[in-house]
Amino acid sequence: MTDAASLADRVREGELRLHELEAHADADVAAEARRLLVEEQSGASLDSVGNYGFPAEVAESAIENMVGAIQVPMGVAGPVTVNGGAISDEKYLPLATTEGALLASVNRGCSVINAAGGATARVLKSGMTRAPVFRVADVAEAEALVSWTRDNFEKLKAAAEETTNHGELLDVTPYVVGNSVYLRFRYDTKDAMGMNMTTIATGAACEVVEDETTGSLVALSGNLCTDKKPAAINAVEGRGRSVTADVRIPREIVEERLHTTPEAIAELNTRKNLVGSAKAASLGFNAHVANVVAAMFLATGQDEAQVVEGANAITTADVQDGDLYVSVSLASLEVGTVGGGTKLPTQAEGLDILGIRGGGNPAGSNADALAECIAVGSLAGELSLLSALASRHLSSAHAELGR
Repeated sequence: MTDAASLADRVREGELRLHELEAHADADVAAEARRLLVEEQSGASLDSVGNYGFPAEVAESAIENMVGAIQVPMGVAGPVTVNGGAISDEKYLPLATTEGALLASVNRGCSVINAAGGATARVLKSGMTRAPVFRVADVAEAEALVSWTRDNFEKLKAAAEETTNHGELLDVTPYVVGNSVYLRFRYDTKDAMGMNMTTIATGAACEVVEDETTGSLVALSGNLCTDKKPAAINAVEGRGRSVTADVRIPREIVEERLHTTPEAIAELNTRKNLVGSAKAASLGFNAHVANVVAAMFLATGQDEAQVVEGANAITTADVQDGDLYVSVSLASLEVGTVGGGTKLPTQAEGLDILGIRGGGNPAGSNADALAECIAVGSLAGELSLLSALASRHLSSAHAELGR
């Protein structure tokens, strides 16, 4: 069997390229050979990176040119009671982060939510999108393509769904800018996040469009999808799961546990999260939803770049009969419990903590449950940070924790 040193020599001699090593040795030996080459070139030691706890071949669908693994500390917040449409239980929330005090803050929010009887969460809309852009001659041809699309949805649906056993095309929304026509395809991808699924399916549908219209495909993604970029269309129309969580906290709990008042939190939320965010022209009207989304994405094997859309959230707070009502609405939370990074052993264990690894019954219910858990975790994080700011304890809390 080829050893790592010999494999590295073949790369140095130009016989092999870095990405070809798995064809000549097993995945762990290939990763070791790359570490040798990188250490030689950079002068860095990769001993810690090379100390990972799963067979490298498990990661082959998740990464190329693997040299090892980065370990991010993972903790849990809770348990917290989630009264969801897809999950109704008390759950620990797995979060992976390097930001000190984050887990402590979310944990405090979970404790207060539990004292109030738990949080309610619901997925209100679901659909992964891909929006190709077509070139036409002029506006008349653009209108013709739009009309054809509306009249031939069933043809597009048949072509798209021929490529997948699980995806379902829900609708196609056209947008015209001059002689560019964008078709925003939206799919139910069940328990998969579905980006690859929708890309392949939309590619097949685009062939039908080109065969039967004057439209010429310029790009399978025309950025109206919109993936991994801040976008108002995701805030309005949603992408992935649109999910909301809320809780009503009795006044005495706010005063005793959070050391502030419902009125102070409601005013702070308006002036900070709503007015302040509007003045900044922010696409997110919240305190730090990205913190929880990112930490739970890392812990459960989600596509971490989609935190951009996941943090597209609005936090509300008001006083109801003297009590505090708080909600968080995440417009475009792209999550899945099958495929991608969910297959990695540590991330699979993160899903196991929530009891939602793999496909759900009915299909899509596990991904819905994950969205609801992330929403409740985000609610806990918002509640805790707003309270710390309202009570002016934020800096002292960080100082006390030494981070």
